[in-house]
Amino acid sequence: MTEIEWPTTGLDPVQRLRALAAGVRGALVTERAIRSSPERVWELLSDLEGEFGAIQPDMHRVTILSRSGDSIEALARSRYGMRALLRGTMTPGWCWLQSRFLLIGMAVAEGPDGTSLVAMTGGIRIPGRAALVPIGVRAEAAKSLDRLRVRLDARG
Repeated sequence: MTEIEWPTTGLDPVQRLRALAAGVRGALVTERAIRSSPERVWELLSDLEGEFGAIQPDMHRVTILSRSGDSIEALARSRYGMRALLRGTMTPGWCWLQSRFLLIGMAVAEGPDGTSLVAMTGGIRIPGRAALVPIGVRAEAAKSLDRLRVRLDARG
């Protein structure tokens, strides 16, 4: 008997973020092409304890509590004093973190003509349900992407 070779396919990090966010009611994905390499973009976004706080409008500080392989646990504090114990996954170009009340999703993939496609989702979670409160999510993500572009430009 001959073994059948099934076709395989893979998703890039942005496609993966879109797919995962599609399963969360109220999750809105904001995307933008940025003229920089995916590696440079990810270097800033993945710096949770440093650059991330300057990029994300609501985030005051993030402290990484533990990392094991792709798994990460971090304590986030908002500019308004709220705290969240985030758990999730971070790999090159991909981050999905959630707590009881907060969700953060970020992805970077190679775009056309030497750009990077950056996607973000997140917001306040409704405890016990796969849902987000979508108020202000698009505006905050747009601000984050603007700040990311400015920080990349400042680095040359």
